[in-house]
Amino acid sequence: MAQKMRPPVEKNDDLVVTIESLTNEGQGVARVEGFAVFVIGALAGEEVKAHVIKVQPTYAIAKAVEILKPSPDRVRPACPVFSQCGGCTLWHLSYPAQLRQKQQFVLDALTRLGGFASVPMQPIIGMDDPTRYRNKGSFPFGMVGNAAVFGFFAERSHRLVPFSDCPIQDERIVDAARRVAAWANACGVPVYDETTGEGQLRHVVARTTAEGELMVTVVTKGQLKKKDDLLSFMEDCDSVWHNENPKQTNVVFGEKFTLLSGKPTLTETIGDKRFSVSPQSFLQVNRVQTQTLYETAREFLAAKPNETVVDAYCGVGTISLFIAENCAHVVGVEQVAPAIEDAKANAKANGVKNAEFICGNVEDVLPRLLSREGGVDAIVLDPPRKGCEEAALEAIVKSTASRVVYVSCNPATLARDCKYLSAHGFTLSAVRPVDMFPQTCHVETVVAMVKG
Repeated sequence: MAQKMRPPVEKNDDLVVTIESLTNEGQGVARVEGFAVFVIGALAGEEVKAHVIKVQPTYAIAKAVEILKPSPDRVRPACPVFSQCGGCTLWHLSYPAQLRQKQQFVLDALTRLGGFASVPMQPIIGMDDPTRYRNKGSFPFGMVGNAAVFGFFAERSHRLVPFSDCPIQDERIVDAARRVAAWANACGVPVYDETTGEGQLRHVVARTTAEGELMVTVVTKGQLKKKDDLLSFMEDCDSVWHNENPKQTNVVFGEKFTLLSGKPTLTETIGDKRFSVSPQSFLQVNRVQTQTLYETAREFLAAKPNETVVDAYCGVGTISLFIAENCAHVVGVEQVAPAIEDAKANAKANGVKNAEFICGNVEDVLPRLLSREGGVDAIVLDPPRKGCEEAALEAIVKSTASRVVYVSCNPATLARDCKYLSAHGFTLSAVRPVDMFPQTCHVETVVAMVKG
């Protein structure tokens, strides 16, 4: 029996390595005698001194402790807790270089995982200002000394990294978190401890709209105490909610929501469409790039006035409403029942009468739609990170649809699913990445495929 090769590095080794590339999580990739070493904090092309913190049979993880030869694309992070916080991964890379890197992530996935020899790649669409773009923030609370503080958890941990600002968040969102912390400290509200299950204050979730409105939801373990004091700290907010979450869980929200003051819902505008927003509503957190993303999907779809289009994984109907004016009929499919109800309400609020919404799994609903007279002309896919179920792809292949537009937040599952469609008669005709989340490794991509 062949003896397993021992890794050429050990934990706590100090190495000098040259970084070949970046992973899709933002780690530098180096090799020691052909053995992969992923270096946190390093950029492609750099020579760094790295300290090994973990060794596995096929790879090691290290942290950059000194940059010996920096990349020309390295910049000083605008966030003071960038190296500690688990929220962002690319603040140390210039924004033009971030865009090039993300486009490369998509290209690599489609060629290496998807098997496409030629990719019709269009330039990635970035932002004019890649800061303050998030219109929703969720912050856990913790204690530093005797003070309640908020922040984000360090990467792959539940160790709180406190901060006073977050440069990718709308300033009003961070200010709301500051005020909840001030309320807790002024009124002696105890912070929840995940380890013991004791305490009250767990999270604050805040969101803003294009119209300048602010919604704040305070999450506590039990009943809300010092409510009037809280409202005095939040008196200029348009909507203030309390959520009670008594469970020992990592999930932010519990089941019980109570409106404390203001409006039960706000209105968000994306393009010329208006969407009702409640504490639990899902909308993309970057309204500028969301419009860009949906307009790209509409452009790639090129729907005709006599066509029927299926919007699979439609959520609250955002893409459905964007494409409805270009086709005869849109059928949105989504397995989350409250989202379907929101989609119907959003269609009514926007005066869209040619959109229909069905609650169910895409793989179950699509075959039923095929039996309708006229069939389906085109399909839009916007699945979660895990991509499409194979049964859904099989239903698409069997459908009468001549075109598929795929909106993806995960290049790897996008490549996998496009490979399946390509093997069953579809051709890759256009690919355009959109930078929805600057300063992170995440990238959205819109792909067009045509049958034949």
